[in-house]
Order: sequence, then C-alpha cells, then structure tokens
Amino acid sequence: MIGGQSFTVHDLTTVQRGGKRLHFASGETFTMQRTTVLWAARLVDPRLRRGRP
Repeated sequence: MIGGQSFTVHDLTTVQRGGKRLHFASGETFTMQRTTVLWAARLVDPRLRRGRP
C-alpha cells in the first residue's frame, strides 16, 4: 500500500547508480534510489507448503 492504496508491480527496471524503477499495473511508475527501503507484502504466505499435483 502506498498512501492507503494497494498497487501491483507489473515490471521492475534497473536505472543509473543502482536505482530501480517500478512499473505498476495501473500505469504509475515509482523510481527509488539504491538507498531506499521498500517493504512488500504477499497475499499468500510463502512459508506454507502447497502439495504438487
């Protein structure tokens, strides 16, 4: 959530000096420097094992 809104990352691009540019599914972009801390949450807990078919 950014500003109380949920966003889905569509693409991630590396930019100059170690930065990253996030492209969201809604069309917005967010460029962060290499020192920026980004916290992300998942809808599904990756620690839960799923059986394979």
